[in-house]
Amino acid sequence: MNTIVSLLKPRLLSSINSLRHGNKRNNWSRVLMYGAVGMVFWLGVFGLFYRILAYFQNVQDFGDILAMKLLSMIIITFFALLIFSNIINCLGHMYLSQDLPLLHSLPVSSKDIFFSRWLISSFDSSWMIVAFSIPIFLSYGLIYQAPAVYYFIFFSTMIFMCLIASALSGFLVLLGARILPAGRIRTILIILGVIMVIIIILFLRLMRPEQLVNPDSFASVVLYLNSLQTPDSPLLPTTWITDTIKAALNNKPDIYWLNIALTVTFAFMLIFINNMAAQKIYFPGFSKSQTTPRRLFEPLKYRRFHWENLLNFLSRESKAFAVKEIRTFFRDSSQWPQLFLMAALIVIYLYNFSVLPLQNSPIKTVFLQNLFSFLNIGLAASVLAAISARFVFPAVSMEGEAFWIVRAAPLNMRHFLWIKFFLYYIPLIILAEVLVITSNWLLKVSPFMMILSGITVFFLVPGIVGIAIGLGAVYNDFKSENPANVVTSFGGLLYMILSFGLIAVVIILEAGPVYQIFMADFRGDSLSFMQIIWTIFSFGLALLLCIFATIYPIFLGQKHLDAR
Repeated sequence: MNTIVSLLKPRLLSSINSLRHGNKRNNWSRVLMYGAVGMVFWLGVFGLFYRILAYFQNVQDFGDILAMKLLSMIIITFFALLIFSNIINCLGHMYLSQDLPLLHSLPVSSKDIFFSRWLISSFDSSWMIVAFSIPIFLSYGLIYQAPAVYYFIFFSTMIFMCLIASALSGFLVLLGARILPAGRIRTILIILGVIMVIIIILFLRLMRPEQLVNPDSFASVVLYLNSLQTPDSPLLPTTWITDTIKAALNNKPDIYWLNIALTVTFAFMLIFINNMAAQKIYFPGFSKSQTTPRRLFEPLKYRRFHWENLLNFLSRESKAFAVKEIRTFFRDSSQWPQLFLMAALIVIYLYNFSVLPLQNSPIKTVFLQNLFSFLNIGLAASVLAAISARFVFPAVSMEGEAFWIVRAAPLNMRHFLWIKFFLYYIPLIILAEVLVITSNWLLKVSPFMMILSGITVFFLVPGIVGIAIGLGAVYNDFKSENPANVVTSFGGLLYMILSFGLIAVVIILEAGPVYQIFMADFRGDSLSFMQIIWTIFSFGLALLLCIFATIYPIFLGQKHLDAR
């Protein structure tokens, strides 16, 4: 135990030092911004679930069934997120961290190193889910007027659910690192990404969510209720956790103590198995991870043609950096699982538009089609903002400790940032236009809305990418081992606020003129002179805002990098 505490001390001391007054990263503006955003999100989740559960309580006969079904879905979703998050963190903390060679050179057993890193990984993967599950289960407790013991049971159950997910993930990572050939540890991420995409798509298709808005499609109300009350497998830990919380809500001690006992004993059994397995196979797996991984994709060549020839229009210095950026992206296999997950989200995004039951709405279909098309501009831009947060914002920090090579190169910081801008802008603008045009085609919108959506997204995307590149340069972290850590920093939070703010302002500026144009076309009227002036002013202001968001952040990033 003393050895494990000693291995955990560097992490604990670094966390304490980060809270000290003299630390550069510790200032009140950041603390207040993080606290305010977290509190707003926390209250929003609480308010949303409180209203949903209150509405369910007013539904006779099967309101409680809906609430308990929602509870079961929440537990399963949290457990799946914990599994995937723990796998990613376990790989990073146990096999890919830069300080691991130093730790393995110390006179400590590999089992102790594994267990200390597993504890750190469990905390990093679980604290956010536990924190933001509190408003959900607090709303359940208030609506059902649960006894005080419910809150203790809920919190304890969530802790042990996190331990179960972390132990399962650690065991999977141990086996994967031991089985895969040397140097291919990162390939686990790609395999998991592909599996996750397949599972999400199959799960979405089998759920048939379009049926949920039409209970009449069921043979009877009894069949509908039975489908909602389908029991979960008693062999799954999520079933024990769900039954524990249900019993605590209804104050049934005999049921929740039994399920708590199952959950706790299962968690400790998995931890014991992990320690036994780590004693045998952790260090051999770590040794394999130290070899150089093979390329996932070979360069595209055909006789004398090479993909680098497509960049011959650039100057020699600019082409060299562009080629370096592209090669770095394709060589880093840790990027690919994120791409697979993004692809799954995009498939789900487009699928939702294909199953919208517009014909069952009391509002005329033509109004709903064009309303959803206009809102779709903001949704598609938000998807692009999330993708940019993962790939574009960390682009400057990805240079790492080799950034001195960039400084020594015959290329100024302005060209360096603009090269990164265009390398990410081109694929993102293509993706954005495909998203908008495909979803509008599924909605069968008017030609005006199709053109408006395409043009708006065309000018929004450079603004989003410009903010990501500029703020990524201002709030760089060249010592970060994982680009995902850069996204969760103060700069990443500021980027998300500014990018979503840009999207919201552009949508608000266009909303009034678009409504006037749509209604005039629907009635067969023409716009008045003041409406034309208003339209030109609103669209012109939105265009200037997008141009400003593209240029000014990159200018700030250049000044910051020049001052280093």
